[in-house]
Amino acid sequence: MNSNTDTLRLNLEDKPILRVAGAFDAMSAKLVELNGFDAIWAGSFAISATHALPDASILSMTEFLTSTSNMVDACSIPVIADCDTGFGGPSNVSHMIKKYENAGVAAVSIEDKVFPKQNSLLKNGKQDLLSEKDFVAKIIAAKNAKKNPSFMVIARVEALIAGLGIDEALKRATAYEEAGADAILIHSKQNTPDELFDFCDKWNGKVPIVCIPTSYPSVTLNDLQNHKVKMVIYANQSLRKAHWAMENYLQKLSKVQSLSEIDSEMSTMENIFHLQEMYTIKNQELEIEDTLKKMGYINE
Repeated sequence: MNSNTDTLRLNLEDKPILRVAGAFDAMSAKLVELNGFDAIWAGSFAISATHALPDASILSMTEFLTSTSNMVDACSIPVIADCDTGFGGPSNVSHMIKKYENAGVAAVSIEDKVFPKQNSLLKNGKQDLLSEKDFVAKIIAAKNAKKNPSFMVIARVEALIAGLGIDEALKRATAYEEAGADAILIHSKQNTPDELFDFCDKWNGKVPIVCIPTSYPSVTLNDLQNHKVKMVIYANQSLRKAHWAMENYLQKLSKVQSLSEIDSEMSTMENIFHLQEMYTIKNQELEIEDTLKKMGYINE
């Protein structure tokens, strides 16, 4: 049993709302953990960006899984993997579930778009959806493939992104829940949460609602809780802030005579040593040395 898988499920039941932050590698995932979030979102947009590639189903499942596995290994809180359209049909989804569950991932999210997909917030992006029947088949495959009942399959409904309206979103979400989805992620690109709230207020399902408020950042946790949202994912802000900081620093670095002019604008080496747990290694070395002394291999 994966304790993080069970932890995510229990926290969804016990806490008013879960706060999940996006990461793009092991270091950013560790920072998410150290800053008190409930879980890590291994987002396809962010991971694609670290490869300097579009969020358009370019990377393979293995490449996404490698990045996600590094996050799992570095952290002790649950990791939720953004698996786009599931990397293919039902058989591909089944294979994906086995691989991600075996890697220690606590949950996966798959969306009802046609492969290859494009980012939901891309201006003039293609947002074609699978038929309800074809995506239900993927959910069934995912449900049947998982070993731990607590492992979560999150069905991401893109009907609002595709401009098909609330009724279609509700119809699809209901079908996905009936097929075995453990949560519904409802996505909207409006700059207010009104469309999200309309969906939530009309939702009669039993599984929790998840949202990603990238396009409506002024929404509050209290507002989300009042509309039955159980998990909020800050999916890409960490990547965007990291990109902004690096770009700004490198622009300055290209214009100065010495590092001393801008060195104060970055983390210290000690900050990174603590993140890497370098002093844990040093303590291990001392413990081993002490044991070797007791065994007579090292003279005092």
